[in-house]
Amino acid sequence: MPEQPESETARREGWEAARLARPGPVWWLGAGLLVAAAVLVAVFRRHELAQAYHLISRVRPGQLVVAVMCEALSIVCFAAVPHWLLQAGGVQWSLRRMTAITVAANAVAGALPGGAAFSSAWVFRQLRRRGVEQVLAVAVLVVAGALSALGLFVLIVAGMFTAGSAGAAAVLRPVAGVLVLALVIGLVILSLSRFAGFRGAVRRAWTGAGLRSRRVQQFQQALARLVDQARSLQPGFRPWLRPAALALMNWSLDAACLAACVWALGIGLPWHGLLLAYALTQIPGSLRLTPGSLGIVEASLSALLVLYGLRPGPAIAATLLYRAISYWALQPIGWASWVGVTTQRCNATPGNRRWRWRSRQRSAGPPPG
Repeated sequence: MPEQPESETARREGWEAARLARPGPVWWLGAGLLVAAAVLVAVFRRHELAQAYHLISRVRPGQLVVAVMCEALSIVCFAAVPHWLLQAGGVQWSLRRMTAITVAANAVAGALPGGAAFSSAWVFRQLRRRGVEQVLAVAVLVVAGALSALGLFVLIVAGMFTAGSAGAAAVLRPVAGVLVLALVIGLVILSLSRFAGFRGAVRRAWTGAGLRSRRVQQFQQALARLVDQARSLQPGFRPWLRPAALALMNWSLDAACLAACVWALGIGLPWHGLLLAYALTQIPGSLRLTPGSLGIVEASLSALLVLYGLRPGPAIAATLLYRAISYWALQPIGWASWVGVTTQRCNATPGNRRWRWRSRQRSAGPPPG
């Protein structure tokens, strides 16, 4: 099939999304303060850094291989989520192609401050170049992000219960109770939604809340768009268990990489707090205040590991080894993938016709005959 050129509209939409999410002056000020704080910590903690270097120089190769394998499987699971979403939309791609795009996007996100916006714009352009409809491309990006956030939320709740009453869990346990209560209420509402009278009452209350508050209305519109995009990909509840499980496995295997790094260094593993320390670190790390959240992830994870029983030197060693595998090692691989994906000749995807047919079916009713 002939090469499909990238449309000027898709190019403009991708760069417009990146421009709108570009960080402002306040963001740059915060990033500068964080970098300065990281430099000061490195100066005052130079003895712990020397101890960490000594531990890393004696790392166990066998356990290090386990850590690398866990991180590789985590990347595959991360790519499997948008791969499943594309298949649900009728685009038949190989997992290898989606993994290459994912690794390349990860390199873009990790090389620039606020790189997540540029990464999303780049992925959107690559999907459009390869014949994916605009609506489907947006739905894949939005729904994959929502599933990833859901997986991290589940990991945080699990970490709260495994950490016991010590450390950060003591502060977060009331929050976990509120979240569990909200989950129970949600399940009750889901059960009652089978009754038409209850659905009508909820619909009237929902509409009234939107009319009384502008912010509530904006939230309702954003939630409605997300639900509509999810339904356009795959109706029903049970089919979504698979991508949700893949998103959770992505986080879990990345946490297993951290555990394997601690194991490879031959230091005591704080099992009770490791999961929560990892999960809480991902929250400031996802803000991308610095390229690849450098300094932010290292400081947050080291402090939390110390909070849960590791000494400063071993905690810093475990953090640096984990970051070497999960960030630094992936950068050259990701940029090599970026070159290959960007320069690849792109053909239209025949399976995308199914998505067009679905879109017409939803807008015009069932096909004739």
